[in-house]
Amino acid sequence: MPQLNAQIHIENLRLRTYIGFNETEKQNKQDVVINAWIDYCAGEASQSDDIDKAVNYRTLCKKIIHHVENNRFLLLEKLTSEVLSLCANANNVTAAKVTISKPHALRFADSVSLTLSTQRDA
Repeated sequence: MPQLNAQIHIENLRLRTYIGFNETEKQNKQDVVINAWIDYCAGEASQSDDIDKAVNYRTLCKKIIHHVENNRFLLLEKLTSEVLSLCANANNVTAAKVTISKPHALRFADSVSLTLSTQRDA
């Protein structure tokens, strides 16, 4: 069976959550934009056409939505770390990277973003 490396990219997932430590941030949900890259070995999935051999990006996206929208975060680092953990713990994942942007966080910038990544040891 060939070694096929796949990368899923969840692009510009727009959600609202409580993020920040200022009083207005604690009281009002803010927009966040999530981008996730999930690497996995797709050899078995590509040969078998079996969903259990692949990363189910729909299920993963639903987990991310639920987690982000139903929790509160003081720091962008915490939010990004928790979303990264959800991605990295999916079936067959070898590496993951998540960038979360907070639009309108700074007056003269389009957004502020943070990127975290992880890789499983071989």
